Amino acid sequence: MYPCRISAYRILHAAYCLLSTIFCILLTLLPICATSAFADDEPFTYPSNWGGTGLMEIPTARIMRENSYRIGAGQVRPYRYYYGAISPLKGLEIDGRITEVLGVQGLSKPEYGNFKDKAIDLKYQFLSEGKYMPALAIGIMDSHGTRIYPSQYIVASKQIYPFDFTIGFGNGRFGEKPLTSSPEGVKIEMITDTAAWLKDSQFFWGVQFAPSEKYALMFEYSPIRYDEQTSDPAQRKFFREPVPSKYNVGLRYRPTKWSEIDLSYQRGGQFGISLSTVFDIGKPLIPIFDPLYREKPYERQNPIERRIVTDLYYSGFSNIGVTVIDNDLWIEAQNDKYFYTTRALGIILKFLADINPENINKVHIVMKENEIPVVELVTTMMDVLDLFSEKMTLKEFMSLSEIDTSTRKLPDIPIEHKKLFSYGFKPEFQTYLNSREGFYKYRLGFSAWESYHPWKGGFFIAGFEWYPFNTVPVENLDDSSIPVRSDVALYKSRKAALSRLMFEQISKSNHSLYSKVSIGFLEVEYAGVDAELAIPVLDGRIYMGLSGSAVKKRDADNPFKFDGNRVKDIYTTAFLNTRLNIPEREMAIDVKAGRFLAGDNGARFTVYKFIKGVTIWAWYSFTDTSRFNDEINSGYHDKGIGVSIPINIFKGTDSRTAYYYSLSPWTRDTGQDIDHFSTLFDFMGRNTKIFLDKDSQKMY
Repeated sequence: MYPCRISAYRILHAAYCLLSTIFCILLTLLPICATSAFADDEPFTYPSNWGGTGLMEIPTARIMRENSYRIGAGQVRPYRYYYGAISPLKGLEIDGRITEVLGVQGLSKPEYGNFKDKAIDLKYQFLSEGKYMPALAIGIMDSHGTRIYPSQYIVASKQIYPFDFTIGFGNGRFGEKPLTSSPEGVKIEMITDTAAWLKDSQFFWGVQFAPSEKYALMFEYSPIRYDEQTSDPAQRKFFREPVPSKYNVGLRYRPTKWSEIDLSYQRGGQFGISLSTVFDIGKPLIPIFDPLYREKPYERQNPIERRIVTDLYYSGFSNIGVTVIDNDLWIEAQNDKYFYTTRALGIILKFLADINPENINKVHIVMKENEIPVVELVTTMMDVLDLFSEKMTLKEFMSLSEIDTSTRKLPDIPIEHKKLFSYGFKPEFQTYLNSREGFYKYRLGFSAWESYHPWKGGFFIAGFEWYPFNTVPVENLDDSSIPVRSDVALYKSRKAALSRLMFEQISKSNHSLYSKVSIGFLEVEYAGVDAELAIPVLDGRIYMGLSGSAVKKRDADNPFKFDGNRVKDIYTTAFLNTRLNIPEREMAIDVKAGRFLAGDNGARFTVYKFIKGVTIWAWYSFTDTSRFNDEINSGYHDKGIGVSIPINIFKGTDSRTAYYYSLSPWTRDTGQDIDHFSTLFDFMGRNTKIFLDKDSQKMY
């Protein structure tokens, strides 16, 4: 009945016997052949079917290169995978995936399409490969929610180049029986019930052969019992009987360093294909080059103040003031161009070294944000000249200079090139997932904003959005008892919107205590008042603050009206905010604790990772959901991921502009806050001593 499959199975069985023999022979040669020359995991950092580093169905102990990311898609019927993976820290890999089951209806509406499942996987390589020891990693797959494709495994991989051998042991998807769902928390049986994990787990193994960086062959044994995975929607329709074979073979080809094509034959009857790309995070696609402004010959006859003002203006600065007081040179300016503050300081220092003004002793350079002083560098003109003539190292220069972030009052200096107006324009692509009308909805268009800065720290902001391509449907809101954010589709389904019309005032007082008040249409869904206090302590190691808001819901159909009182009239929030900065690892951890929009009390935890200008973050909220009397919010923990990408990666010149994108698996009402135009933690950003010391290498 299955002559082709039986033939294929016999071929695979013969290949298995042959590879097993080779494997045993090579193991006996391990002490002779093993070498530490391949201490990293390259070139065996290929993706599996589902996106994590592995063979086809099984993972390996290999990890993507630190600060790299991968995106791709693959299909082995009845599964289709869309995935992304990132390695934010050495030895750590985080994978996100959507598994679509072809031919199986999802939800109850035909418009939704095929069944789709979302999952997050973690893998940590706790032991790097040595001369004799293999690399060892532990993995946790789909540990929260429906847990349709979960597993916890431990796996070892050893290179005897050009071979890479893997053996692992895991439960769940790789085990004897499926795992139960965990909608209200995270389940890791490997830790909570080790005996059960050992009992339910099975072995898997495989080998890769990569004679070239361009291509590789792979062979694996996958223990997955498809016919017994009853929680998998594909089981009832496609896997009523065991699959013909548990052995898979495949070919990998890399046409370029950043792309890969995988072809495979799996389960004794299915062909698979996968396409993926991999890039280094933050690496500019076009090298960044900003030539310094060169003075015209006639400009050199101008007074020193005029020369500096001209140089700074044509180099990307505004609100410039320059004066000489008792042989001290004072320069204040707003950085409108350079991503790092220290880079902006370095540009100014370079100008001073080239101009070499006479009779100047000390130099004060003050960087401002909307006329608020945020950083002051105090040095001597002699040290500046020694730095750029290479008589002094940058480290020595910084040790002799003084950086102060508490500066408030400056000499009365006439300001030129005032920037009263600023504006922004960017294309927008936003997704809306898990709508009843379809899993994947989107809107494509642009957003624009303009601001007017009438005085120090104050500005008026107007924002507009237009999405000519918009598939976001208007959702039924009956499911939520307190729809503070689950009704966002009412606003996102509109092609045009007045996103903001507000006034904001930021002030700075003693000890770098910042305050902010915002009033008006604060975001597309809410209008009202928002206030915040924040202060850096321990040189910026910790940020601490308070915030709160009182807002009303806007009318989705009329941008200048308020919505009728569906649930309540005024929504209030109140938070204690803290941030722990870890510049040594380019990380930060935020905790926002207090009362959220729907009145649920709790805390939101956010972890940030900064990689060459790119910021990646993930959040998870724990709140008391007892005030909700609906099923979609009860026991739910809001969570998601986001990324901020600086535009200088794409344009070849420096820029402070960045694109933001965030993604949450569900639009729920727990753990929600208003969308702030700015926060004081972000306003302080890297302008504290602990970061400025680290970023000093960016000066030149």
